Amino acid sequence: MLMAPSMFKLAVPAAMPRASVRIVAPFSTSAVARMATPATERPQKMKAFKIYRWDPDYPTKKPHMQTYNIDLNRTGPMVLDALLKIKNEVDPTLSFRRSCREGICGSCAMNIDGVNTLACLCRIDRDKTASNIYPLPHMHIVKDLIPDLTQFYKQYRSIEPYLQPEGPPPGGREYLQSPEERRRLDGLYECILCACCSTSCPSYWWNQDAYLGPAVLMQAFRWMSDSRDAHGDKRREKLENTFSLYRCHTIFNCTRTCPKGLNPAKAIAQIKKDMAFGAPANAADRPLQAP
Repeated sequence: MLMAPSMFKLAVPAAMPRASVRIVAPFSTSAVARMATPATERPQKMKAFKIYRWDPDYPTKKPHMQTYNIDLNRTGPMVLDALLKIKNEVDPTLSFRRSCREGICGSCAMNIDGVNTLACLCRIDRDKTASNIYPLPHMHIVKDLIPDLTQFYKQYRSIEPYLQPEGPPPGGREYLQSPEERRRLDGLYECILCACCSTSCPSYWWNQDAYLGPAVLMQAFRWMSDSRDAHGDKRREKLENTFSLYRCHTIFNCTRTCPKGLNPAKAIAQIKKDMAFGAPANAADRPLQAP
């Protein structure tokens, strides 16, 4: 049924009382004024970063320390933040490795104030007026803070760091572990191969052409401890020589400096024990590497 136009007029009264409308700003003008006022700048807190420099393009120029003064109130809390600020705003020729900023990749390993650590995990000491930053010690240098890790990775490759099971898994699906067997890998698999421990070891300094070093030996023990691996005896046999394992003199520099809180010295000691007395038949009978 069609309705006449006049009927629509009846639905809405012709004379509606007008309500007074007041437009309220979402915030007061005084608040706007405060927002527009620039914040008071914090006073400068300068710190000198003395950084090792060497450029292979100028081989006749000896390595030297270059000082950069940085305002700590205008940079992040970590040493890596300061290095990035220097590279981005002060000196783009400064070279160093970095990637994840989370302590996962191990790229930014360097010696900061005498300690091998990761620049992304090392907080800037705001109480000191200066910090000394060097590349990892006793390594060939590619440029500035970049060490040559060719030999380190060659040694890592030599231990065959991958699972070598007896045969195909039961049922053709997957290799199973009990929770207790899996716990034996804690404190081992977390190693990120940053080389902080190996380059803090005096034995590795003098014999790195033959001694595998703490990081690689701990990774070797990681595979020896894996219940799914069937070549533990073969792995230990490869270490049965004068240098690969037994150059470790239990100095514990590796354990003290590890930025991940791991204990390579304990892993090396366990390898020596297994080679002397035999490895446990059951992986779950091994002592825990991590509490």
